[in-house]
Parts: sequence; C-alpha cells; structure tokens
Amino acid sequence: MTKSRVTVVDIARAAGVSKSTVSLVLQASPLVNEQTRARVNAAIRDLGYVYNRGAANLRQTASSKIVGIVVNDLTNSFFAELAVGMDIVMQSAGFVQFLANTGESLDRQREVIASMREHGISGLIISPARGTDASDFKPLIAAGVPVVIVVRNIAGAKVSSLLSDNYAGARAATEHLIALGHRRIAFLGGFSDTAVSADRIDGYRDALVAAGLSADAALVVNSAPSRAGGVAAIERAMLIADRPTAALCFNDAVAFGVCDGLRTRSLEPGRDFGVVGFDDVIEAQTAVPALTTVSVDPQGMGRRAAQMLLKQINSGRVEAEAQVASVRLVVRQSCGTGAGQWGGGASHDTVAKDTMGTDRRQHDRA
Repeated sequence: MTKSRVTVVDIARAAGVSKSTVSLVLQASPLVNEQTRARVNAAIRDLGYVYNRGAANLRQTASSKIVGIVVNDLTNSFFAELAVGMDIVMQSAGFVQFLANTGESLDRQREVIASMREHGISGLIISPARGTDASDFKPLIAAGVPVVIVVRNIAGAKVSSLLSDNYAGARAATEHLIALGHRRIAFLGGFSDTAVSADRIDGYRDALVAAGLSADAALVVNSAPSRAGGVAAIERAMLIADRPTAALCFNDAVAFGVCDGLRTRSLEPGRDFGVVGFDDVIEAQTAVPALTTVSVDPQGMGRRAAQMLLKQINSGRVEAEAQVASVRLVVRQSCGTGAGQWGGGASHDTVAKDTMGTDRRQHDRA
C-alpha cells in the first residue's frame, strides 16, 4: 500500500536549505528566521508533504491501528448512528478511531484530515463537507491511504464510495403519497448543491410526472437539512397560493421540524398533512405520530463502510470500488391513511416496501 512519499530531503532540496532546517521548521522552532520558514512552508505545501508525528518519535515497522472518521454534521442523529456502525466493526478488528465533525466547513475538513495523517492513520472514512472536490483526495491517493466516501458522492474522486439509493427511495415515497390521494406534494429541505439532494429531487419529480402530475418548481423548498430547517421550509411552503397537502422531506431531521411547524399552525401531521422523512433514525419509530420514512439503515451503512475500508487495509492494495445500498419505505402514521380530505386509498398498517426492484440512478456530481 505504501508508495513513494515526499521526504524531508525533497523539501530541503526544493527550498534550498538543509535537512536540519526543514526539521526545525516542522518542529516550529524559533531558531529559523521568518523568511526561511516561509520558503520551507511553501515547499511543503507545493509537494504535499505531511508531517507524521508518530514517525517522528518511533520508526514504525507496520501499519498503525488507527483510522480516521470524518462526518459533515454530527448534530444529525443519522451520522451518530452511522459512526456507531463503524465503531462496531473497527473495534472488533482492533482499530482505534479518530472521529471529527466538520460542520460543513471545508477548511475544518482539510485541517482534521491533515492532523489525522500526521498521526499515521491507516485509512479514512468520510462524509464530505459541501463543496468538497475530487482534488481534495489527491494527497491521500498519492500517499496510498485508503479512503471510503459515504453518503455524498464526489465526481471524479478515485476512491471507494458507499451511497444509498436516493433516487429509488424518493420515488417510492412520492408514489406512496400519490397512492394516498395527494396531488400537491412538496419536497422540503436539503441544500440544492449536493448530489444527495439532486438524486432525491429527481426521484420525487419522476414519480409525479409518471403519475401525470405537475412537478411544480415552487413546491421544492430548500433549507438547511436540520429540524430548524424543516420548520423554515414548511412555513415557506404554506405561503404558496395552491399549497401542498403532503411533503417528502430531505431527511428525518427536516421531517421532525416540519411536524413542529405544522403544529404551530394547528395542523396535525398524519391527519391534516402527510409527512414522509428519509433515513429512518431511531427517533422515527417513537415520534408522535410515528414517522413514515425511507429506511437507509445508518448503522448498517456504517458497518458496511468500515468493512470496505478494512478490506483495503488488510489486502495492502488501494482499489476503488463503488457500492449503492438498497433502501426501503417504512410506512407508519405520519403520512396518514388516505382517508379524509385528500381522497380515498387503502388504510396502511406499518409495512416495509423494498425499493430494490425500482429504477435507480446515482448522479456523479458533487
């Protein structure tokens, strides 16, 4: 797995200084003048060198038992469950995990990855921050560090990826709302510039078109993929002249916020307005009403991502592979039964509808 790496000698040659001067800069020694320090740091950046703190103290003869896990929003319980799944597999394999939350900050993401590399990680699992580019992974690829991208796809990134079938899940959820008699269905929440949003909106729109319904652009309301974002999204949706009677939400956090927002208008989710989420986090089952949602199985996804990374670490080869996990629609109470104000339709108990047989797409875009 090891490749030719940039060394202190390379840095010294590029900066026109001695090896010892480079070492002093790496150790933040005050003995180096600022002009020389700036020249050395410029060479470090240009060559993509990463200072390995572990190697500075101990010459390692084997791979470290450390892996990095980087997520974009640890405040979302989906990512907490995802991390738990990874932990189960990594712990049993004897690995220690460094977990970091970027909060959708590219600068923070670069900082934590650099820090993890300094500590000699054997591999990295990452749910990328918004705006991540394929070039962000080039230093890791060049260094032979295995990487598994989860949740969000990055166009052109030559690393492994594990995604959920966002298109199929959104289409199945929308078809279910249509079957309940809804004709004005909104898509609420999510950032418009991510592949996940694009795939879910495509599935939602294609279901509407296939049913002969208008895919009204006004019914797609973007917001932060959070509970607060859900409140804001439903408030805006309710200002539409011909307002919706149901919504597919970007994720469960948005769906919970939508339910909160409906109640501030004295509307009850599942009775006065149909709500469907996406993820099936633990709280979805215990919410009132219980949340109808597209189950991604976040813990299962975390376990699978960890297994993909371990496969590369143990084989000693970095070979990119792409996997798409099937999803299923879990029908509970928040979408209603189809009886009442939005027309007929059969009553549904809690059931699971697998989407494996549906048409599926994953767009290769960031």
